[in-house]
Amino acid sequence: MKKLLTISALLGSLIIFAPSQEANAASVAAPQIQIQVGPNRRNRGWQNRRSTIQTRIVRRGFATYRETYRVTYMRNGAVRTQLISRVRIGGRRY
Repeated sequence: MKKLLTISALLGSLIIFAPSQEANAASVAAPQIQIQVGPNRRNRGWQNRRSTIQTRIVRRGFATYRETYRVTYMRNGAVRTQLISRVRIGGRRY
C-alpha cells in the first residue's frame, strides 16, 4: 500500500512540475542578441543633405539688418533656406 501511494505521489508531482520545466527551458533557448545585416534604414534623409550657414546684409526701408540663414542642399537638387537670426545694425531709430 505504501509503495502504491508513493508511486502515485511521484507521478502526480511529475505531471504538475514537468510543464513548468519545459516552459522554462524554452525561454532560456531564446536568443539574447539581435544581428542586423546592412545599414540602419531609419533617418536616411539626414545622410542625403548638406547644410551651410550664410550671413547677408539687408536693407529694409531706412533700417539695415544682418540676417543669418541655414541653407540646406538636398541630394535631389532641392534647396531649403531657414532664417536663424535677424539683428538690426543700422538705420534710423525713432
